[in-house]
Amino acid sequence: MEYQHMKLIHLEWTGPYTLENLTDLMDEETDYGIYQVYGKHPIYGSNVLLYIGKADLQTIGKRISQENWWNTNDSGRHLIYAGRLMGEQTPEEIDWSIEIDLAEKLLIYGHKPAYNSKNLSNILHVNLQDIHILNWGSYRDLFPEVSGLRWTSKLDDLEHEIYSL
Repeated sequence: MEYQHMKLIHLEWTGPYTLENLTDLMDEETDYGIYQVYGKHPIYGSNVLLYIGKADLQTIGKRISQENWWNTNDSGRHLIYAGRLMGEQTPEEIDWSIEIDLAEKLLIYGHKPAYNSKNLSNILHVNLQDIHILNWGSYRDLFPEVSGLRWTSKLDDLEHEIYSL
């Protein structure tokens, strides 16, 4: 079975960053994409993936500085990782924005961070079925590859049988 319409998204992850050095993530040429936040969770423990977010029309540093839950839980110890999209050439701005949005949704759906729980029910499977993400660099606890084929319902009704001689 072949899938010829697969959209491949490469993310180059850097970090960790802290809330104190968000200015390192405010380059208006390159600092757009996805970010992940690690910290303490009352149920899951310390230094766990708490949140995945996106920064599209503003830099990652600016977007993170607008989050309103930083003060609620161990704010001094949050670690942030920045994921920038990469490829053969920078796409048009609208296509770059679409890729950022799709990558964020598939990463949230595949990893289910605790502070993203309200967004899980709003994610449409059909938009993510042909997306495949490759994580490079300091991607931390994320899967190295995340496929919409695996994490959506696209193959739920696939008829198949075990190979045999």
